[in-house]
Amino acid sequence: MRMPPGRLLLARVTALPAIAVSAWLLVAFPLLALGVFTPVAAGIVGVPAVVAACALVPRLIPEPATAGGAREDRWALVALVLVLVIAVAFAVVQIVYHAEALVIRRDPASYAMYTAWIAENGHLPVPQQRELLGDDPALNFQSLAQYQIDDVIWPQFMAGAPLLTSIGYWLGGLTGMLVTTPVLGALGVLTFAGLTARLVGPCWAPLAALVLAVCLPQQWVSRFTYSEPVTQILLLGGLVLAYDALARRTALTDRWSGAHTLAAAAGLSFGLGLVVRIDVLRDLLPVVGFVGLLLLARRGQAPPLLGGLAVGVGMGLYAGFGLSRPYLDYLEDSLGPLLVISGAVLVLTVVATAALWRFGVPRVERVRWLPEAVAVLSLLVMAGFAIRPLLWPDYGHGSDFTDHWVAYVQGREGLLVEGSRTYYDMSLYWVGWYVGLGTVLFASLGVALLLRRVVLRRDPQWVLPLMLLLWTVATTLLRPAITPDHPWASRRLIVLVIPAFVLLAVWFAAWLTRYCAAVVDEQERRPPVYALPAVVAVLAAGTMALSSAATATGIMGYRQDAGTVEATHRLCEAIPPDASVIVVDSDMASGYMPLVRNVCGVPTAELTDPTPEAVQRVVVRIHDQGRDAVLASSQAEPLRALAGEGVEPERPFDVTAAMDPSTLMEPPTGHWTFRGSVWVVVFPVE
Repeated sequence: MRMPPGRLLLARVTALPAIAVSAWLLVAFPLLALGVFTPVAAGIVGVPAVVAACALVPRLIPEPATAGGAREDRWALVALVLVLVIAVAFAVVQIVYHAEALVIRRDPASYAMYTAWIAENGHLPVPQQRELLGDDPALNFQSLAQYQIDDVIWPQFMAGAPLLTSIGYWLGGLTGMLVTTPVLGALGVLTFAGLTARLVGPCWAPLAALVLAVCLPQQWVSRFTYSEPVTQILLLGGLVLAYDALARRTALTDRWSGAHTLAAAAGLSFGLGLVVRIDVLRDLLPVVGFVGLLLLARRGQAPPLLGGLAVGVGMGLYAGFGLSRPYLDYLEDSLGPLLVISGAVLVLTVVATAALWRFGVPRVERVRWLPEAVAVLSLLVMAGFAIRPLLWPDYGHGSDFTDHWVAYVQGREGLLVEGSRTYYDMSLYWVGWYVGLGTVLFASLGVALLLRRVVLRRDPQWVLPLMLLLWTVATTLLRPAITPDHPWASRRLIVLVIPAFVLLAVWFAAWLTRYCAAVVDEQERRPPVYALPAVVAVLAAGTMALSSAATATGIMGYRQDAGTVEATHRLCEAIPPDASVIVVDSDMASGYMPLVRNVCGVPTAELTDPTPEAVQRVVVRIHDQGRDAVLASSQAEPLRALAGEGVEPERPFDVTAAMDPSTLMEPPTGHWTFRGSVWVVVFPVE
């Protein structure tokens, strides 16, 4: 069988990550909702779905209309090889440096514990098993990222990312789970390269992939079990598939074709992002508006795009309100207004589309001053973000805990202690830290030029990418809505904001190179200017890649929480399989109870009144159930006091490892130290 042309092969390969992830979530999520998310069920249903989707959907991608013969195909193949090398190298490096975040302090371990539970048990919620712990009124089952509701426990966050990391858990246990996200991060790099190849050109895809791959946030989120890499694949992949779907013109009355299938796949990829992260709802609002534009253009891709989007969003809403309701209740102050805004956007889109369908779409390109005005406005907006820290410093977290944490980091960093300072006004500078101010400048100039061209209807393929990316950039930079210490806050940028800056900067570098080439042609290729295009391209590429890599060297040379997996195995071995674990230390209960319950697989609760009398009462009740009783604490002294004379606690979990630092006014460098300890005493049933 003849190999597809280079540009077509590049397009098909870079569409695969979104297709595979969408197919898996489309099948795996219903299994979890039904309570049968097991390796056997997922293997029987999920694997064939992924294989079929990856075999059939890429075949529908049309050959690029601008293909320029054998020479351009060879360059596209070279670009594909380089992109694959970058993606594989990225995965290898992140696997080597993968974190072992299993003790809940922040989100990665929360996702890891979510994964461990559904991979082992296949259903939600988590039963408390109160009767196996003595059913004592002094027992508490709630901890960090775990909500105690009635007689069950609901894990925090959405199900999408754990449904994917469960594959690694089934294949390789805890370590397999932890190295799944590096692979997903590499697939995000590959997807982004595909988007760049389509919108800028195949020759520029390796540069875009390299800049994204070496930047600190992309590496950082890929070393942990974060949800951002999965979201990145789905949203960028949605743009990739939408581009391919719209490459062929179809009317609303045309019969179903490959373009319709690709549009449905694009909508599904967008919508399934909501299964992974609830805040994707905000990012999807421009897609709704774009469907309205497609309907006004009488494009046949509009109905399947809307249908796929509706299916994905429907699954996402069920994932939130059906399987993560306590988490959404916690987010009520921000989620409520977002739902209202989303409803308003939907209604406004319907009304505007109906009105414009009847009365016609205004020809904005005929307004002579409008293209330049839009370009200037975009530059003024970027200038506003740049001077924002001087004029409008931001305050007000709305959380005492966050205020105290920010104040602690400020004191450690030698800053003026203002716990209520959000640092949201620094958001554009955060981007500059991670991709370089040169990239920010290039992107600013690039978006101005592109907006002008789009208003003039010269680059219709950029309409959806600009709508989605610029909306997300603007809303995220305006209000990142995250605790502002770094690298933690950088995760808010990595899904779409940093890729948007890199994509627009690479487009501007390509435009500038072509402009210089035109100058050279006008000069009849005389020696002084003959090499100008190559020099410009190399300088632009070097500026973006080197400045992006420079910041990453600060914290990318260590493994966070290294040794935790081995310590967890020792802890589980120290707990008898028919035991019930009582935690007598509130500090340990907050971070370790899900680890003991979900990974070691034994009933676990905190004793809120850890007096000798209460301990004795609970131990007797556990023994009455025919089970061993285990007391656990982060320190030995409380156990010695509660267990009585002659009983020496065992310390199976003992970890001292590097952990991420926290900074507020400069890129993160160096590392802090994590110390984890669990002591246990076993009271065997007689």
